[in-house]
Amino acid sequence: MKLASLFSGGKDSTYAIYKARQEGHGIECLVSVFPKSEESHLLHYPNIAYTSLQAKAMKIPQIISQTNTNDPEIETHELQNLLEKAKKDFEIDGIVHGGLFSDYQRVRFERIGNNLGLKIISPLWHVDQKGYLQELLESKFKFIITSVTSAGLDQTWLGREITREDIEQLVKLSTKHGFNLTFEGGEAETFVIDCPLFCSPIRILRANKIWDGYRGRFEITEAILEKQC
Repeated sequence: MKLASLFSGGKDSTYAIYKARQEGHGIECLVSVFPKSEESHLLHYPNIAYTSLQAKAMKIPQIISQTNTNDPEIETHELQNLLEKAKKDFEIDGIVHGGLFSDYQRVRFERIGNNLGLKIISPLWHVDQKGYLQELLESKFKFIITSVTSAGLDQTWLGREITREDIEQLVKLSTKHGFNLTFEGGEAETFVIDCPLFCSPIRILRANKIWDGYRGRFEITEAILEKQC
């Protein structure tokens, strides 16, 4: 099928594209809504503007919009408007998203799909969490943590590229503190800097770390593709 990807730039939405392509689907465009703030329950916030660099690395057109509210119904409506445009401009048959366990997001995406006559593809739904993180690294996905909002995750995780050793540490921390290992509940956000979909890795030149004692963000202020492609 010809699909539009709901794209945030994190590990899950990027890997969902990778899996959908492995299943024979074509990704015609990326759809990204920039939320007003990090308080959004439906959309990802940190470094969303740099999804344009990831789109360039994947050579996939991107449709973007920005909301001026944190109201989930308005965000859902804006997302539906973008997908309606994607259906018209790219003749898509469906939507691929990287949800793992969030019924909150899935119900809203399915409602949009039903409204527009689009099928929903969820290649990561209910995967084994530790196995999934290991699979990401085995598939040569490189990603950093760009926000943390959970007990057990401190400022040392901000901007860190996740390794196999980090996965083992995250398993222990998630067991102790009770957060979702794959961060589905918003305990952390990620940003993909390289993967097999990219024609070039992304190099972060400048970034700011913001930490308030409980939660924090790694805000990219300058980034480039390492090579022209």
